[in-house]
Amino acid sequence: MIINLFSTHNVKTKLKVITLLFMLQFTSSLVMAQSSKPEKGSITGKITITDGSSAQGVTVKLKEIKKGTVSDADGKFELRNLSFGQYTVQMIRVGFDGSTQTVEITPENPVAQLELKLDYTSQKLEEVIISSGGNRFAKKESEDVSKMQLNNMENPQVYSVVSKELMKEQLITDYNSAFKNVPGAGIAEVRNQGRTSNISRGFSTPQLVRNGVGSFTYTTIDPANLERIEVIKGPAATLFGSTISSFGGLFNRVTKKPFDTFKGEISYSAASYDLNRLTADVNTPLNEEKTALLRINTALHSERSFQDAGFYKNYLIAPSFSYAVNDRLTLALDVELSGSKATSPTRLVIAPTLVNLKARSITDLQMPYKLSFANNTVNYTSQQYNIFAQAKYKISEQWKSQTILSRTRSSSEGYTVALNLLTDSTLRQAVTNQDYPYYGTDIQQNFNGDFKIGRLRNRVVLGVDFYSLRATRNDATVNMPALNFKRPGTAYNNFNSTRIAPLFTTATYNNQVSNEETTYSAYVSDVLNLTDKLLVMAGVRVDRYFNGGTYDFANDITKGKYNQTAFSPRFGAVYQIVKDKVSIFGNYMNGFSNNGGSDFEGNTFKPSYANQFEGGAKFDLDKISATFSYYDIKVTNTLYDDVAHANFSLQDGTQLSKGFEAEIIANPVPGLNIVAGYTYNDSKYTKANASVEGLRPATAGAPKMANIWISYRLIDGPAQGLGLGFGGIYGSAYNQVNTATFKFSIPSYTVLDAAVFYDKPKYRIGLKIDNLTNEKYWSFRYAAQSPAKVTGNFTFKF
Repeated sequence: MIINLFSTHNVKTKLKVITLLFMLQFTSSLVMAQSSKPEKGSITGKITITDGSSAQGVTVKLKEIKKGTVSDADGKFELRNLSFGQYTVQMIRVGFDGSTQTVEITPENPVAQLELKLDYTSQKLEEVIISSGGNRFAKKESEDVSKMQLNNMENPQVYSVVSKELMKEQLITDYNSAFKNVPGAGIAEVRNQGRTSNISRGFSTPQLVRNGVGSFTYTTIDPANLERIEVIKGPAATLFGSTISSFGGLFNRVTKKPFDTFKGEISYSAASYDLNRLTADVNTPLNEEKTALLRINTALHSERSFQDAGFYKNYLIAPSFSYAVNDRLTLALDVELSGSKATSPTRLVIAPTLVNLKARSITDLQMPYKLSFANNTVNYTSQQYNIFAQAKYKISEQWKSQTILSRTRSSSEGYTVALNLLTDSTLRQAVTNQDYPYYGTDIQQNFNGDFKIGRLRNRVVLGVDFYSLRATRNDATVNMPALNFKRPGTAYNNFNSTRIAPLFTTATYNNQVSNEETTYSAYVSDVLNLTDKLLVMAGVRVDRYFNGGTYDFANDITKGKYNQTAFSPRFGAVYQIVKDKVSIFGNYMNGFSNNGGSDFEGNTFKPSYANQFEGGAKFDLDKISATFSYYDIKVTNTLYDDVAHANFSLQDGTQLSKGFEAEIIANPVPGLNIVAGYTYNDSKYTKANASVEGLRPATAGAPKMANIWISYRLIDGPAQGLGLGFGGIYGSAYNQVNTATFKFSIPSYTVLDAAVFYDKPKYRIGLKIDNLTNEKYWSFRYAAQSPAKVTGNFTFKF
């Protein structure tokens, strides 16, 4: 009933229902407010270190009575059943200065909430990190996921976090490798300019989000400036909109922020295939008051392909600055400037019309694994900047304001290559000469409230968002002669820029505005504590979308211009069986995708909608953090060909994606850490063209995927800091082309990695081998992946 209500187009009815819901909540609050006052109180809080990270394993004691607890992986603690009065809260942890704070709980204010911070010296910090025996990779605290302060156990939504600590342990030198730790992400699909997408719940999901807002990235992402990667599962349009999320979720890149202590590191990595990588991370306060803070991350990277041709060179400069104007207002500015030069990633195109092929899988083709069918002179250059400005203002004890401006520019110039399969033994290289600049802007205003109506705690976010994306393209494509890929001979060397360049003198160039999108949005979400353990969530978003169409400069013609309005609701509930330890949850989430055009009758198309129902359980125990969930996503209003009317489409198509996900992050014994995940996804077109109806979408990826990383480090003794790591990823076979008349598959893969490291307060040495067994495996675009690769690293800390 609720879903149908929010899918109607009667705006007045929606407003009446929303008003009624708030009136019911207010009435129930008044009734509860008249009930008897509590006889006991509690103290809750969160402890952070001065570098902004959560303080796990801190002993919290009350000086006046013999009562205490220990902070969890998120730095959170709770002391219950306390008599009313004044208490002195003491924090104790080896390597940190002791800290105390006085607090009072009363019948009028029975729950005291604290935000505490531990100070340290730079020498002590590294000692504590290295000797930590806790669940180091279980940190899931985030304000971006729900756009409010809501911990994982309170959130009815599923998300994963890949921390910088895990990426360091695995010697991650490229962004795509970090997704080995994300359940269900699969092998990254690397597109022409180096931009990537991964799988989330059966849907291809691009990299479009940075620090919780839109940041269109058309080029390769360098991981040097990453604090963590947040993977939000399921349709997330209510808080993030449709332009930056897929029906399967979104990937949020959280960048490193400055803190109030001088600290830094310089790191060098060398690896197989002439990989050389130099990075630096320096943080410092700029004044004695430590109100002005600066952090700079840089990277210089170069490597060649394992194949006969192919290379990638990149630089990154990423300064980040924050200034506390006063105790209410904080300003922040961070910038990423990067540039690269590279050959186009492999892209083999196998059309569904090639029904006469004898080969039915990429292995059947027997293409030489180490031949690229490329040339290093046929390359492109790219540039990118990301600018993120933020103002946080504390309006009152209950309300905070957050204003964000995000500006991006991504461009690519030069040659990209696609390999078009013709027969079981021949292909043709198609070369595109291009100039693609993309410009993106996201302006967002959020108001966060944390208040009570009676005894009901409300955590609310109210927001408005403006997003725009504009792109122009100037490109032309030429086709090279057919080439026998099994015995290419001397013709293989004819593919180079000297021979290609003259072909473009007579080629037809497209010169047009290819993207001109603008979206105005407003949203509200409320998390309501009905009891201390039972929480419910409700939210809604309205998007007004304008698509400027494609503008042809030469003929002064605009095609495909349209506007659409979409509503996206979400609901959820969490019951904590054991407070902050064990919870069960359920949610309904909605996403949408705008569609242009009209059917044969002239009816303009509506947005396509994805409706997800999900349920599961979460655990956050001392030794283990885990999430288990089952989801069911139904996509409606999809377009498919109208066979009765050529060049027209119908809009009553449907698609189903359902499955199971499990993630476990464990610390069974001191020094031993385990990160593991498993996903099963069942996707199919339930109403579509006859050629694919009832079949799994090719873009859904492998139905079964698994990942694991196990590491052990010595946390005391003369060899303290010495550690070993071992893990791998698995993906089942799937059809990259999947129609009723033609199927072409990518085989299953199991890729194993191993590492050894020695981590000390002043330095870190690491060695890792990726793909220990030289497994041959391919991405969605049939791009052969690297065989065994050895990486060594030395990091100096100061």
